[in-house]
Amino acid sequence: MTDSDEVLAARAARGERAALETLLARHLDQIHSVCRRVLGHPEDALDATQEALIAIARGIVRFDGRSRFTTWMYRVATNAALDEGRRRSRRPIASESVPEWSAGIDETAAVDARLDVDQALAALPPDYRAAVALRDLAGLDYAEIADVLDIPIGTVRSRIARGRAALADRIGNREGPTERPTQRSS
Repeated sequence: MTDSDEVLAARAARGERAALETLLARHLDQIHSVCRRVLGHPEDALDATQEALIAIARGIVRFDGRSRFTTWMYRVATNAALDEGRRRSRRPIASESVPEWSAGIDETAAVDARLDVDQALAALPPDYRAAVALRDLAGLDYAEIADVLDIPIGTVRSRIARGRAALADRIGNREGPTERPTQRSS
């Protein structure tokens, strides 16, 4: 039987290296996905992922179990990505212009759509991008996102709504409005 994240986290906090390695390997793809969506740049996302893994390994002793391990992990990953974004904004920008994505004859519609979404996400302000990525990519509910970002639930709702509206404006609402099921928290 596989140990739960919380059991592994407790064992890792006591110094069991194998438990920490299992925990990090189990969630590596999720951490990288969040970092990539928050940052929108693959190389920066790799840097943020590495920083998040280091922060989780160093900070596992501070995980107190009041929330799910994944909620804590997403907070660490989001903070690492936002920190990397701030570092990136202080770096000099190359003088070459960034090429525009365009649909090619050989590309599939699914790839085109993903590139459009990634490009539109990258154009969002970091606060909106983080909230939308945690909701739509990581599948966290509003209360978990509020915990991860350390903001009120109402702010989470408005950032997600504004972020989604900006995404719809950038990529076009090709299929009209759709209702997305959400989990309500009290």
